[in-house]
Amino acid sequence: MRWIQAWWWLFLSAVLGIHAEPATTVELWVDHAVARPGSRVMAAVRLQMTDGWHIYWRHPGDEVGLKTRVDWTLPQGITAGAIQWPVPEKTTEKEFDTLTYSGSVLLLVPIEIPTGHPPGPLTLKAKVRWLECHEECVPGSATVETVLKVADASEASAKAGEIQAATQRLPKVVSGHPLRAVWETAPPVDGSPRSLSVAWKQGAEITGFDVYPHEAPPGNGQVSVKTESLEAQDGYFRIRKKVTPGESGWPDQLEGLLVPKGTGSAAEPVAFSVSIEAAAAEPAPSGAEPVSWGELLLKLLSAFVGGLILNVMPCVLPVLALKVLGFVQQAKEEPRRVRTLGLVYGAGVLASFLVLAGVALAVQAAGGTASWSAPFQNPMFRVLITVLITLVALNLFGVFELTLGGSAMQKASDLSSKEGWSGAFFNGVLAAVLATPCTAPFLASALAFAFLQPPLVILTFFLAIGAGLALPFVALCWEPAWLRFLPRPGVWMVRFKVAMGFPMLATAMWLFWFTAGRLGEAGSGVLWFGLFLVVLAAAAWVWGEFVQRSTRGRGLARVVALVLIAAGYLGLLERQLDWRTPAAAKKAKGLEWQRWSASAVEQARREGHPVLVDFTADSCLNCKWNKATAIEIDATRARVRELGVRVFEGDFTDADPVIAEELKKHGRRGVPLVLVYSPDPSRAPEALPVVLTPSLVDEALRRAAGK
Repeated sequence: MRWIQAWWWLFLSAVLGIHAEPATTVELWVDHAVARPGSRVMAAVRLQMTDGWHIYWRHPGDEVGLKTRVDWTLPQGITAGAIQWPVPEKTTEKEFDTLTYSGSVLLLVPIEIPTGHPPGPLTLKAKVRWLECHEECVPGSATVETVLKVADASEASAKAGEIQAATQRLPKVVSGHPLRAVWETAPPVDGSPRSLSVAWKQGAEITGFDVYPHEAPPGNGQVSVKTESLEAQDGYFRIRKKVTPGESGWPDQLEGLLVPKGTGSAAEPVAFSVSIEAAAAEPAPSGAEPVSWGELLLKLLSAFVGGLILNVMPCVLPVLALKVLGFVQQAKEEPRRVRTLGLVYGAGVLASFLVLAGVALAVQAAGGTASWSAPFQNPMFRVLITVLITLVALNLFGVFELTLGGSAMQKASDLSSKEGWSGAFFNGVLAAVLATPCTAPFLASALAFAFLQPPLVILTFFLAIGAGLALPFVALCWEPAWLRFLPRPGVWMVRFKVAMGFPMLATAMWLFWFTAGRLGEAGSGVLWFGLFLVVLAAAAWVWGEFVQRSTRGRGLARVVALVLIAAGYLGLLERQLDWRTPAAAKKAKGLEWQRWSASAVEQARREGHPVLVDFTADSCLNCKWNKATAIEIDATRARVRELGVRVFEGDFTDADPVIAEELKKHGRRGVPLVLVYSPDPSRAPEALPVVLTPSLVDEALRRAAGK
């Protein structure tokens, strides 16, 4: 990145004794030599660049450049407004598009003098910081000042004409402009960049346009400077921008400069702000997605086969032969009656799945525009569904059993034991109930597709599953002699059930992959959420082994299982991860880590800041523990902000010879290594122990700051 090059160049300059003249000079002008109390004075920060050099606009570019900054020191009561930026030039540096100024530029800032301010001279002082680039980039700074007199009369300054001309050249702010910004797609689940289409009604002598987006506030999504031209459509010029999400999500406004391409007054840039419209390709309110008949039939077949497979799961197969033989006995060997009872049994299965479909439709209706992917954009939902799928996998592995409550199971059994049509119907209901714990391994894909479809398709899918489950029972009732072909229950069923646990475990790992990394701070979600799932698995094992399969010590086992779950939830999810807090809030609370480089550390020390450097790696458990328990905690954050400490992170996950050499200099062959530097360049850094505590970090920071 450009700013890393800048600090590296500054470091080399200091080490090699290179004292190149800055390529940019700065002056501070005001448009009044004398101003009245209660008036506004326009100040101008003038930056003059040497030929071939440039500085950057308020949005410097995509991953490059540094915005020019002005920090004011003003007399009491005097206030400075926001910078009024002239229109920049769009240039391409290597593969990056940037927004820059070259030659000279006036950055205008309104200065307010309050009513009743006493007469006399005022000293206006500003520290200006910029990044100047040519073949290399060098950070620059200068402190400039000017004197303004307050009196009952007003008098223009010698620079008033130039400042007035610069004011006239500022982009005008317009509203009601025929500009439309529309998301091209729905938000991606993985947080990858999203395309934004911007359209503008063409005018006379206009051949196209561009948009220079404003730099987004911290945490907001950022619109790229790079532009892709699209074909004009319905009288509108069109361009495409990429948008990267922020911690607080996707932006709902597009702000910046509209820069027409053409001639005449219509080609003058203007400042604008428009609301971003919903994605044209987003699902309709029903959540439906258009599919071909072939794809629909293939998915229905998948649902039907999934229902068929449920018949050989341990949840269902043991009762299959008994129920059919019961029908035969009830009908006193009358084939017609057996067939009728089989059909009634099938009706019971289908009725049960229609009830499940009704529940699914009610959930979808409650969400309005809900679809299968929408809940996965909610971090809390992702945590809960990951926990659920993990428990399903543990159940299939036999760690514990998922069963209906005793009273519910007894009522279902009583209803199904009746003779005649009612008994056959409730036998079908019982089969559907028994099948539900085994549904997930086979039907997740089909149901995921179904929930994106209209209500009629959802009903059809549930009926297809029910038909698959009911078919073998109905077929055996139609021809009881086929019972001899039925596989006998045995140990193979248990093995088959365990085998089905592995696809579920893979699903849990996929959910964990894109959930854990977005929890916690500094990547700690992988550690703490993973440990929570381990504790949850231990609780499930205690429950299955000592509550469900043991006759002694059940009370103590229940307590142990509940304590494990409570400790895991409160200690890991709540305390360590704070999983219910939005990511943006946690980001604002966390330390502002910068990427480590030796030059960046030296620059921070020259500016008078203590420095903490954390050399870490994603594979280093101790590194994550140190950061979660001693560095990224409230007490350390407060001390860092109190002492003005700059924090840098050196990522040693992949081989990095520069970091490896730095570790050797401090007697370490690997991470973790935490260094604390004093602002005094003559003092060597303090290397902290491998295992940190909050007090160790706090004392080291205070020593570095001389407290």
